[in-house]
Amino acid sequence: MANDTPSSLPPVLRPYHPPVHTLEALAARFGRETRGDLRDVTLTGLTLATADLRPGDVFVAVQGVNRHGAEYAAAAAESGAVAVVTDAAGADAAQATGLPVVIVEDPRAQLGELSAWVYGTGRDDELPLLFGTTGTNGKTSVSHLLEGILTQLGVRTGLSSTAERHIAGQVIVSRLTTPEAYEMHALLALMRERGVEAVAVEVSAQALSRRRVDGLVFDVAAFTNLSHDHLDDYADMREYFEAKLPLFRPDRALRAVISLDSAPSAEVVARCEIPFVTVGTPAIAADADAAAAADWVVEILDERQTGTEFRLSSADGRSLTTIVPVIGRHMAANAGLAIVMMLEAGYEWDRLAAALARDGGIQAYLPGRTERVSGERGPAVYVDFGHSPDAFEKTLAAVRRVTPGRVLMLFGADGDRDASKRHDMGRTGVEGSDILVVTDHHPRFEDIDTIRATLIEGARRARPDAEIHEYSPPELAIVEAVKLVGEGDAILWAGPGHQDYRDIRGVRTPYSARELARRALRDAGWPVPEPRWPVPYPD
Repeated sequence: MANDTPSSLPPVLRPYHPPVHTLEALAARFGRETRGDLRDVTLTGLTLATADLRPGDVFVAVQGVNRHGAEYAAAAAESGAVAVVTDAAGADAAQATGLPVVIVEDPRAQLGELSAWVYGTGRDDELPLLFGTTGTNGKTSVSHLLEGILTQLGVRTGLSSTAERHIAGQVIVSRLTTPEAYEMHALLALMRERGVEAVAVEVSAQALSRRRVDGLVFDVAAFTNLSHDHLDDYADMREYFEAKLPLFRPDRALRAVISLDSAPSAEVVARCEIPFVTVGTPAIAADADAAAAADWVVEILDERQTGTEFRLSSADGRSLTTIVPVIGRHMAANAGLAIVMMLEAGYEWDRLAAALARDGGIQAYLPGRTERVSGERGPAVYVDFGHSPDAFEKTLAAVRRVTPGRVLMLFGADGDRDASKRHDMGRTGVEGSDILVVTDHHPRFEDIDTIRATLIEGARRARPDAEIHEYSPPELAIVEAVKLVGEGDAILWAGPGHQDYRDIRGVRTPYSARELARRALRDAGWPVPEPRWPVPYPD
């Protein structure tokens, strides 16, 4: 991670007034051996990446896939690093810079605890309430719904999701789904500095596997679901599932809320090592009977283009009816999960129910999550971040239920990512739509024609007679898609969601599906509303 952080990425967020520590204290707590003079050296931060390094930082040099971070220690010294923390393999290269060196057994494994110590964000420190959500789909939605409902209660909030970071109202584009450990702890320290009372964090399987949430203990952790995804990172679905389970141990979280809507949830329940409650949505659950027997049940009451009405009820007789401002039964399930997480964190039922009743439902903005970018007339156009077969199936079904006319599905697939799901993406896309348009997404270093061909092959196998179109690039695809539909029809553009770039051969090219869709509608003569987001796509 040494110097490979692109300058186009948003900066690491840090506290303005970090604690000041001595290097001798760091060495006494974490070091196995030291080299050089540690006396009178103070530090105010740490980093793995020279691109993020600030004067006063300790540079943590770890073994990467191809190179050791200690190779970049000289660059770190030039940027103002005051010391290097590394392992025995990197010690000589680090010492050659003239900086003092603290040698630890495994710097990657200790990064979370190191970061917590440096920023004062360990389990014994005073922190905001921490909510952590894991699962294949729904993590971002649950996190944004949590933040929205907390704000309705008057709570000063923070958020870290795939889409954005929020700090007491300030919005910053995200770098990774879950930041590196040093970024996460620095972000929490900044949130605490700004008086944030509760933080919603999206916790990916990769974050747990790669130790990005080490040093944190969540007040409430939640499991949404598990379905086919990320087999580019994990050998199989079993390994992917196992990667999520550590979140439900006492060293990671105090309490849990487990959705029973997907088949793997039964094993999460069986292996959860902390107190938990369950929530189920029979209308979408793999096992409707198991979902109906959950501690909390989400019942779908109405679905319309402006939102989904549902009832949340408990075995002890509590019940509330409210609306989540996005389409989809799965979104009602996400909202129910978020509400139960808040109850488990100690927020009062009556206070929560009163706030939702006062405001006429949940007030939350979910960027790029079945987000409608079209106006009152013309085809409804939804931009969504979903990029797995399960997400396609649920979201297409939701769009179908609120669309009087035809449904057009527009999507592409990530290059250099889990290719094993592409046939199923094509299959689910064509089975849930009347018209399928296949285009490009993030090609990265993979051939875009090959990606599209695999998606179309999966679709053709499922429905040989289906209406399938292929357009490249996506700027053309959305224009042609709008030409294929009319009043009462709908377009679901899945994949790009909130993202403001495409990764083309390692370069983040400015790009906004939301703005491209609006332009295509406007050029076709349909009215479009003013956007709710900054427009990153160049004129």
